[in-house]
Amino acid sequence: MNDTRLAADIARDAGALLLAIRAEAREDGKALGDRGDREANALILRRLAAARPDDFILSEESLDDRRRCAASRVWIVDPLDGTREYAGGLDEWAVHIGLAVDGRPAFGAVAVPALDRVWCTDHARAATEPAPPRPRVVVSRSRCPDIALAVGRALDAELVPMGSAGAKAMAVIDGRADIYLHDGGQYEWDNCAPAAVALAAGLHASRIDGSPLVYNCADPLLPDLLICRPEWVGRVLAAISDLR
Repeated sequence: MNDTRLAADIARDAGALLLAIRAEAREDGKALGDRGDREANALILRRLAAARPDDFILSEESLDDRRRCAASRVWIVDPLDGTREYAGGLDEWAVHIGLAVDGRPAFGAVAVPALDRVWCTDHARAATEPAPPRPRVVVSRSRCPDIALAVGRALDAELVPMGSAGAKAMAVIDGRADIYLHDGGQYEWDNCAPAAVALAAGLHASRIDGSPLVYNCADPLLPDLLICRPEWVGRVLAAISDLR
């Protein structure tokens, strides 16, 4: 089984587990999110360790083994992206399983289980409809970054509220949005898998200054991210530059 298929299968199974946990209705709020994170993380780590025993894993929900920094292949995992949405009974939460190879977001899968969707690097295809004259910028429902608001104003964009980094990135792939711009703090597990799938689909993915995304760093903080349709890259980066 290749790396992409492995990631997709595990993401799908972790998503099914998360749906089952939520359906039990034994917990709610933070307790539900904590249980989902914990049990999905255990499933993902167990499956990756069995299938790729020589690879390292960086997960939001596990202690960081710093030996990974010298490794070529590192799986970067968020077992439940969008805990608030998950615990709130919403659909916009995701499972991220990405593989960084020599620091590059090379393979991976993003599952949005409540929509029964899995996007992966083997079969990713971005929407081909012409870009609308007024771009759609997907933003957080609860913590919209100032720079996204400012760029939205500069481009006369429509703002589309949505939860979960993975759900936002997949909305750009599907053509439901044109730009996903984040500033103010993410970690590698928040965007490695979404970036890998977006790049495989032919979208642009970078830091907000246009520099490449680099993963498996000693400090997993990755402060900003831009995923967008290629036809918007120049205008978005120019708008960001004008604001700085």
